[in-house]
Amino acid sequence: MGTGLVDAARLLLWLTCSFLLMPGARAGEASAVPAAKNKAFTYTHEQDTEVPWSIFVCKIERTNDSFEFCTTLGNVTTLGMTTVSEQVKKLPPELGQPVAAINGDFFGKDEPYEGDPRDLQIRFGELVSGPTGHSCFWLDAQGQPQMTNVTSRFKVTLPGGASLPFELNSPRPKDGVVLYTQVIGSSTRTSGGLEMVLEGADKNWLPLQVGKTYQARVRSIKGNGNSPVASGTMILSAGPKIQDRFKAIGVGSVLQISTETFPQISGSTMALGGGPALIREGKAMEWTGSGIQPRHPRAALGWNKDHYFMVEVDGRQADSAGMTLPELAEYMLKLHCEYALNLDGGGSATMWVLGSVMNSPSEGQERPAANALVLLKKGKRLQEPGVSVSSNGSESQSK
Repeated sequence: MGTGLVDAARLLLWLTCSFLLMPGARAGEASAVPAAKNKAFTYTHEQDTEVPWSIFVCKIERTNDSFEFCTTLGNVTTLGMTTVSEQVKKLPPELGQPVAAINGDFFGKDEPYEGDPRDLQIRFGELVSGPTGHSCFWLDAQGQPQMTNVTSRFKVTLPGGASLPFELNSPRPKDGVVLYTQVIGSSTRTSGGLEMVLEGADKNWLPLQVGKTYQARVRSIKGNGNSPVASGTMILSAGPKIQDRFKAIGVGSVLQISTETFPQISGSTMALGGGPALIREGKAMEWTGSGIQPRHPRAALGWNKDHYFMVEVDGRQADSAGMTLPELAEYMLKLHCEYALNLDGGGSATMWVLGSVMNSPSEGQERPAANALVLLKKGKRLQEPGVSVSSNGSESQSK
């Protein structure tokens, strides 16, 4: 489809949905007119023909409590790889109306753990992927946005008091320990080593949450790997080079499973990894001495005290070269972001708004991703007959 037809189709979508557009902003045109005040959500497409750049921006009012963020997984409740559009489509309708989405964290492509997020992810309060030290975005227990490097302090403590670190829902090294939940799928897909099927020893049990300590009773022990992950259980898997550390553990033994992190983020119900950080406390990060900065398609999330900004920049195309990380940071500063985080880019970079992908993915079509960041409007769906969104974000009856 030609560019003109694509832009016309996008414009028709916006008009049909009666959504909030920045005054004067149309697909394919620069958006020089500032957003009207008191709008809870605006979407704009900006084109800079000099570089060139094609930039897509969603702006969300932070004080409007009818909107909230969530994260998704490639296979809804388990690890996998599907497009952002597919992930949004499979969100339970009772959560509300998906308004906008961008792709999320970097991810692994290796079987059998394809779609394993590189870093921290919390989905509807459930800890599904552990931190590995990169910059992450999360909402704290008070619902305030936070961003910093998060490291794991996950550990299992044995009855004698000895403790070992573990990873979560990831490939198990021969000399390491991994905890598997049902997020991994029907089984651990490991080979060899020692695996302990764990059940709750007290009322504080699943779903697994960050910043907690669990009492886990060993239900059974398996010696050849690939244990099934049944409902209400987790699997603690020890590689063959470390399994002797568990030789005194028997059926009925009680282990302590701790999901502490640094910094402490207990109470968070939504988190997503990414990196690097682009802006901290209103200042762009520096990349001196890092060599030539290449331009690529980019995705980012930023915010200030009043608004969130979901941003996608097309790249590797004649009408959009992509951005370097310093250029992306500079653009987020122009949006008045005080904090901003880079997300996965390249062929993964995707901007979805109200049912359609608005950007032009660099590979000519959406590329499957491991997860996504989705903006939801709680309650009634935006496209319900007779319902629209007014300029202050409240629901009103259309006439």
